[in-house]
Amino acid sequence: MVLEILQVGAPVLREKCKPVTRFDGELCRLLDDMKETLKRAEGAGLAAPQVGVPIRAVVVDVEEGFFEFINPVFVYTKGEQIGAEGCLSVVGKAGTVRRPAKVKITFQDRAGARHSIVARDFFARAVCHELDHLDGILYTDKATNVHDSED
Repeated sequence: MVLEILQVGAPVLREKCKPVTRFDGELCRLLDDMKETLKRAEGAGLAAPQVGVPIRAVVVDVEEGFFEFINPVFVYTKGEQIGAEGCLSVVGKAGTVRRPAKVKITFQDRAGARHSIVARDFFARAVCHELDHLDGILYTDKATNVHDSED
């Protein structure tokens, strides 16, 4: 099911999300719906609070593949990249954001199993952007040169 993507101003977008403690059918349905919503919106990532659910879960769809990160935690960040970003919750705007060039995170999958992954370049940018959502941070909080996008 395609979910409504909340827009800037929705209070849940500024909440620090709660850890996921139940790995059940409800979580699986949410992740499936988030994937469908992300594909329909043609974005690179979507965090649970963007669809009104204040839990620590994100989906990312980049060249490296489709990923689900539950309870993600940074292990390390390295390097630096500066690039343009937009957000499905900040429609019509874009800005320039400084992010790490490489990140390693640990996370759980939909069954609760623990994993780690290293992301580089745009994948790292997408991971950082989505994990910020879990702490109530929007890219516009970090961006310079925020302007109307040319969609």
